[in-house]
Amino acid sequence: MKAFIKGISYYLPSKILSNEDLVNEFPEWSVGKIAEKIGVSKRHISAPDETAGDMAEKSARILFLEYGIQPSVVDFILLCTQSPDYFLPTTACLLQDRLGVSKTAGALDFNLGCSGFVYGLSLAKGLIFGGVAKNILLLTSETYSKHIHQQDKGNRSIFGDAAAATLISTEGFAEIRNFCLGTDGRGAENLIIKTGGFRNKERKQDLVFEEGNPVSSDFLYMNGSEILNFTLEAVPLLVNDTLAKNGIEKEKIDLFVFHQANRFILDFLRKKMSIEEDKFYYFLEKVGNTVSSTIPIALKEAQKENKLEGNILLAGFGVGYSWAATILRINRE
Repeated sequence: MKAFIKGISYYLPSKILSNEDLVNEFPEWSVGKIAEKIGVSKRHISAPDETAGDMAEKSARILFLEYGIQPSVVDFILLCTQSPDYFLPTTACLLQDRLGVSKTAGALDFNLGCSGFVYGLSLAKGLIFGGVAKNILLLTSETYSKHIHQQDKGNRSIFGDAAAATLISTEGFAEIRNFCLGTDGRGAENLIIKTGGFRNKERKQDLVFEEGNPVSSDFLYMNGSEILNFTLEAVPLLVNDTLAKNGIEKEKIDLFVFHQANRFILDFLRKKMSIEEDKFYYFLEKVGNTVSSTIPIALKEAQKENKLEGNILLAGFGVGYSWAATILRINRE
């Protein structure tokens, strides 16, 4: 038995936040500085009344239209998001109804960030191998812009909103091979929103500015230096373990598609692991860091450029800390 990716589509909100827009708000910055360090020229921002569920629905409808998929073939919905429409019910249940998927289909949300797409592939593969489902709709959708303080120029320059839809099935163009997964909850404090959940339900309204940067329990906080240290330590080991688990040498990988955190981190990782530039895929300049949707968006764009062939190594890493990787084997038929 095997599991495959059968199709990928994605949705971007209509509103665009450009580097020029950011410089107008923060004149101490320059367009060139943002583009050089972050590698992003613009990012898409969800409308005030547009939720992760709305965007996931739109990405799924694009997938159905693009690949001629009937909702009736979907027998499980997986939604990865850290900005659900409600605490309950699960947003995936709402999407079953809105998309016209059969009532006999399973549906669940799972809360993960930048490793979420690869984790979703592992869940989908498990459902197929367990005989539970044959056609899983994996949705990744995030509205991080709603978590970020308006004066947080650093995070606003990095993150964009997006949703992606992927159909995992018993046939398709990319076989999903073996996984390596990891977790280290000791890093939780370095990328966190402290209020809103039941640990700290009420907003603290404790905003302070540290070297001009807003820090608040009520908004997204990211310790950039600690995230960088985690990434540089965890990802090379993750890649090596994934290669070993799949019985393949690094030289046999035709394309590396990592979570598109920012250009600086990606360049650092590529050089640290001695990966040739033409084998390392970048796609964040026009969309930014879209969290769990960066890898499926990059895969879709690489497919458009006819760069998906042979063995593709996927690696996601970030909030949690959480990390995950697998290899896709492209079907040449």
